[in-house]
This record gives sequence, structure tokens and C-alpha cells, in this order.
Amino acid sequence: MILTLLFALVAVLFASVGQGGAPGYVAIMGLFGFSPHVIKPVALALTMLVAGIGVFRFWRMGLLVTRDWLPYAVLGVPFAVVGGAINLPPNTFRLVLAAIMAAAAFQMARSALRATAMDETATPPSYAVAVPVGGVIGLLAGVTGIGGGLFIAWLMMTRGWAPTRRVAAAAQVSNFITAAPALAGLWAAHPAFPAQLPQWTIAAAIGGFLGAWIGAKYLPAKVLRLMLAAILLASAVKLALG
Repeated sequence: MILTLLFALVAVLFASVGQGGAPGYVAIMGLFGFSPHVIKPVALALTMLVAGIGVFRFWRMGLLVTRDWLPYAVLGVPFAVVGGAINLPPNTFRLVLAAIMAAAAFQMARSALRATAMDETATPPSYAVAVPVGGVIGLLAGVTGIGGGLFIAWLMMTRGWAPTRRVAAAAQVSNFITAAPALAGLWAAHPAFPAQLPQWTIAAAIGGFLGAWIGAKYLPAKVLRLMLAAILLASAVKLALG
């Protein structure tokens, strides 16, 4: 029950900043002693669910712009399938995630100080840049099990490729379209899920609806960025400590 409630809380926090919650699920399951072979499929499944809810909410709010996410999906989806079938050794898996999240937290905190100015001058990258970037993001998302939205949000916000709220919407699309094929690739290689997954998905769904509603309507751009940076840093520290 405690784990289920924690998953719901993670979903609220992450969905409010346009994320599926995978780093939070990974950190919590690591704290409870689950192995990477269990953590990865659960993180992908819950991320896919919460991201799907977020996509719907942002679409209803008029914040979903095709140009913000489509270029990253071209290679992101097939490479996510490849990444989903790759399983890193436990210690390598933990340290890779910690390093990625710590770097992303630092850059996100820096960008929060310039959130308003960056939103006003935001311009998307060319397809020549965005398409290969999407491929790398898809591969990382599949290997780590945390979805592509984390990397998309980091890049788009720090590089000023879209306004903050549209970045949150694009990140949820990326989470969904990378988590779903990565989960399929993982299922093909290692078809196993814990028996508790149905109750965890219900908790994450409730949290996802609440978080997406809060983030889309009430949180300022600077707060969104600072919240995401704090969540990333906390997850990175937890993973680094083991």
C-alpha cells in the first residue's frame, strides 16, 4: 500500500511538469530493493500510462503542437525499441541514470532563471538537428527505461526550442512514443511483470490526471523548471547512493 501511494504521489509531481514519472518510480523501487529487471518494465509501463493521460490533457488545453514533437519521433520510436531490448548490468544502469539526471537537473535550474525571456524568443531546431537527436533520445529512453520526455524537456528548455508549457506537452508525447515501443522491445526479450502492476497503474493514473491538470493550468514557467530540476536532482542522488 505504501508503495502504491508513493507511485501516485510521484505521478502527480512529474505529470505537473510534463513528465511520466520514470525517474521517481526507479528511485522508489530501488529504495524498496527491486532489481533492474523488475524496475525497468514497471517504470516503462507507468510512464506510458501517465504520459498518455498528459498528452490528452495538454491537447485539450491547446498546447500540443505537432512541430514540437514530430521530428524527434522519426528515429526516436525505432531506436526506443532497440534500447528496450538492451539490459545494462545493475551498477552500470544505476550510475548511468544518476549521471544523466544530475546533469539535466543542473541545466534545468540554470534555465529557470531565464524562463520568461527564453519563452518569448523560442524557435524550433531544424529537422536536420532534431531527427538525429530524437534517435539518440529514443535509444537512451529504451536502455534506461525512463522515457524520452526527460531528455526532450532538458534540451528544448535549455536550448530555447519551444515555450515552457509546450515543452511539457511535447515531453509527454515523447514519453509515450518512446516508452511504448521500449516496453514492447523489453517484453519481446524478457516477458515478465510483477503481480502488483495493476494496482500501481491505477494509482499512477489518478496521480497523472491530477498532475497534468495542475501543470497545464496553474504552474508558472519558472516554477515548472525548478520543480523538474529538484525532482531530477533528488532522483540522481538516490541512485548514486544506491
